[in-house]
Amino acid sequence: MGALPKHDHYYSPSSHYPSLLQEVVDDSQLGSAGLLIRSYKRSFNGFAAKLTGDEARKISSRNDVVSVFPSKKLQLQTTRSWDFLGLPQPTMIKNPTGVASDVVVGIIDSGIWPELPSFDDDGFGPPPVKWKGVCKGGTNFTCNNKIIGARYYYSQSARDDQGHGTHTASTAVGNVVKDASFYGLASGVARGGFPSARIAVYQACGGFGCSSADILAAFDDAIADGVDVISVSIATLEAVDIDADTVAIGGFHAARRGILTVHSAGNSGPRSATTCSVAPWLLSVAASTIDRKFESKVVLGNGKIVTGISVNAFADNGPESPLVHRDQSLGCVGVCCLDSIVVKNKIVISASVVPFPAAGVDFQTLDAVISYQNSNKNPVAKLQKSDTVRDPGAPLVASFSSRGPNSIISGILKPNVSAPGVDILAGFSPVASLTDDADDKRQYSFNVLSGTSMSCPHVTGVVAYLKTLHPDWSPSALKSAILTTATPMHPGNVQDPSITYASTEFAYGSGQLNPVKATNPGLVYETSAQDDVNLLCNLGYTSDRLRTVTGDKNSSCIARADPTAIKDFNYPSITTDVSGTRASFKISFLRTVTNVGTAKSTYTSQVVPTMGRLKIEVTPPVLSFGSLNEKKSFTVTVSGGNFPAKGGFLASAALNWSDGAHSVRSPIVIYTKE
Repeated sequence: MGALPKHDHYYSPSSHYPSLLQEVVDDSQLGSAGLLIRSYKRSFNGFAAKLTGDEARKISSRNDVVSVFPSKKLQLQTTRSWDFLGLPQPTMIKNPTGVASDVVVGIIDSGIWPELPSFDDDGFGPPPVKWKGVCKGGTNFTCNNKIIGARYYYSQSARDDQGHGTHTASTAVGNVVKDASFYGLASGVARGGFPSARIAVYQACGGFGCSSADILAAFDDAIADGVDVISVSIATLEAVDIDADTVAIGGFHAARRGILTVHSAGNSGPRSATTCSVAPWLLSVAASTIDRKFESKVVLGNGKIVTGISVNAFADNGPESPLVHRDQSLGCVGVCCLDSIVVKNKIVISASVVPFPAAGVDFQTLDAVISYQNSNKNPVAKLQKSDTVRDPGAPLVASFSSRGPNSIISGILKPNVSAPGVDILAGFSPVASLTDDADDKRQYSFNVLSGTSMSCPHVTGVVAYLKTLHPDWSPSALKSAILTTATPMHPGNVQDPSITYASTEFAYGSGQLNPVKATNPGLVYETSAQDDVNLLCNLGYTSDRLRTVTGDKNSSCIARADPTAIKDFNYPSITTDVSGTRASFKISFLRTVTNVGTAKSTYTSQVVPTMGRLKIEVTPPVLSFGSLNEKKSFTVTVSGGNFPAKGGFLASAALNWSDGAHSVRSPIVIYTKE
């Protein structure tokens, strides 16, 4: 039902029942109050209720209702990484003043295991004065000065019995823990991106996923509690309209309160147009590899040795075992050779933890294994214990990571940025199954997981660090700093001839996360409230619906909806779909930057072509600033054409603004649909 009425800080749910529900409920004997599941009343206006299809349609016809949609199940998206990103340990322990940070990270996930060393509060003072949250973690759950808030929705405790929430929280802002490993594998120091940050945990997920109703309840509380950044490693299987997307709805209201939401892009790759995180106010994160991988040698019965990707806690498995390939459901007890995705002849799979000795091999190696198997009546092999080895080809986009283009808002480039999401070692719930296999009884306080769930908290940790350095930066400024300083990736790392739209930008967004450069971006693209209004109007919102969403009675949509006008949304990237003008096009994009670098500075534009034939002009080509926070506008005009008559096609480039000390990069992507 949109924003809260401005005169009510804590909105009464009386408008939800009995009056509103009684108007639509067909069975008066059931009682409208009994139908209400949740009432959202702290940070935005809305409710979840048990309704029939007809009742839902009646409510959706009301002018004061923005949208009605069924509650769906969303899925959890499944340390060396911080060194790989260039963020050294000493800078992460304390903030520049030398004291523990008062930045609070809200983790919406499966809960947390508070007793792990990753969440010890040694060195932390009491919670910041600004904190309005509570510790309601349920039975046998105690907060401390590191975990300062806890709430549960899915079960009766915020304690994590899945492991996912513990893993994401420790990856983002977990303490420095020495001698961490997975049964001796990947041994070393485990740490989050910004260990000095506090944690507020919102348990909205369990073994069967996360319901829309619970996710919205977590957003409602987190915003009102006063978190500084929200991390959501949760995704739908496909993109939905933003007024039916619980993360987009919660993230919108969070952004209007100055809180940035970091969101997993999804694990539906490598197909194009699969990113489920589409709203411009969300920071959507893809997953990529780091320069470490886990390998095991597989010794075949004929003496041939092949190498596979593997994480296992097994020593050499003694006697040779039957060789089974491809299908672990066959119950192999020795080696299971799993098919992998090959990108430019490179393996980009994750070394999953499984309950038996196993290794994943590329297709060429698999052919050699199958050849041996077919030529022997009793094929056997032995899997050696996994080793940690260096991967010089990193970063590569993970095959599972969802790609763009944005299937809902074509003028907004998604995902936004890539971060480590393959073979990530982090804290884990000691009561959770390591593999979700009923026969696997192992339990451990660390685990190796892969997914955009793992890449999302890497960005969250950096946002928490930036928020400490720049407490006055808006959510869009924080997002812009990360996007415009990301390290561009070579297209060859993500191209696959079988995948349409296989460009760097549609896989990585702006590129690979660069935490150090993000602290001093020079210029930022800030989004105003009017930008949001214009975008919603051009998506087809009426003035009445817009006012309900924003809570601003002065908002209005004065022109007819024009989706193509979204191109001028003040975003750090530039993209548009020109499917209807393949022969020839000329499009201008308006952008405004804010100076956050050096007071007196001059930036010169440079266009770097990467793919396709585009003519790009920047007007003016030079921007001169005389003070901090000064704003300057410019226009980017892109022209081209002669795209193929059929099939998807794209052309890309990049715009760099440089003053000699800063380089502010914006990807430019022009594409056609199939």
